Amino acid sequence: MAKLLGISGSLRKASHNRLLIAEAGRLFGADTLTFGDIDLPLYNGDLEEASGIPAAVQTLSDQIAAADAVIISTPEYNKAPSGALKNALDWISRTDGAVLKNKPVAIMSATAGRSGGERAQFSLRLMLTAFDARVLNGPEVLVGASYEQFDDNGRLIADSYQDFLKAQMDALRALI
Repeated sequence: MAKLLGISGSLRKASHNRLLIAEAGRLFGADTLTFGDIDLPLYNGDLEEASGIPAAVQTLSDQIAAADAVIISTPEYNKAPSGALKNALDWISRTDGAVLKNKPVAIMSATAGRSGGERAQFSLRLMLTAFDARVLNGPEVLVGASYEQFDDNGRLIADSYQDFLKAQMDALRALI
């Protein structure tokens, strides 16, 4: 069975993106689904020079390296991924090794807006090219109006979203 790492672009513990990753892990049938913590200090070259890579950043980098695949789900803030997610990627780029190089990555989004995070996914896909990650081209999972798409148990309500998510997880499994 596969080991998946989920990275939610939202820092909220009960975020819809975290719920979406959990649902993806269930549909994938992962042996292990671990969540990476991106609540990191802002990247600052002076901080890195003075203190090196923060322990939390190294932990995230090690989690990426140990995973068979990574699932990243991002909200869309002002037509882009969250600053916390961008910051995490900036820090990861400073760690030793190329932990995302050739790593299978599925991206998805859950947003309050109707577009479902399409622009955030476009930007995230562009960011991940710098890492040479194996980002799935499709199927895409964009959950719009996310505040009404999950039940009280954190499960997706709409069959159409379940179908897209299952198809994406099948495609991710094929890359491993």
